[in-house]
Amino acid sequence: MNRFVKLIVVTFMLLLVNNMVCEAQLSATFYARTCPKAVSIIRNSISRAISRERRMAASLIRLHFHDCFVQGCDASILLDETPTIQSEKTAIPNLNSARGYEVIEAAKHEVERACPGVVSCADILTLAARDASLAVSGPSWNVRLGRRDSIT
Repeated sequence: MNRFVKLIVVTFMLLLVNNMVCEAQLSATFYARTCPKAVSIIRNSISRAISRERRMAASLIRLHFHDCFVQGCDASILLDETPTIQSEKTAIPNLNSARGYEVIEAAKHEVERACPGVVSCADILTLAARDASLAVSGPSWNVRLGRRDSIT
């Protein structure tokens, strides 16, 4: 019996670890079923913003860099200051320097109209950086999706 219990515990742990690894993997087709138009909605939104102000392309790429630099690419740079959160947005290096928040917010708003509560801000910011580069004839790259947003 003791051996049986150990076998069950080991099997459960392996299943748990295997499941955790599967959930953490990013994929270019992450939203293919849940929000198939997300990538094109974001691309069009970013294109419109950059057509209004070409310099916004560099700002969006920089915003993405600063998001990834601190705690990983989790959209934590988009969080507003609260009594329990010291925002990256208002941190000294980013204060009056990082910009483009309203462009990301507009893209998020458009995606939310199509697929409420599905696409993470982290993925929107990541796609926005790639699309910003494309909009000014810069390089492109494949973006794997499925990031989770920071809550702190």
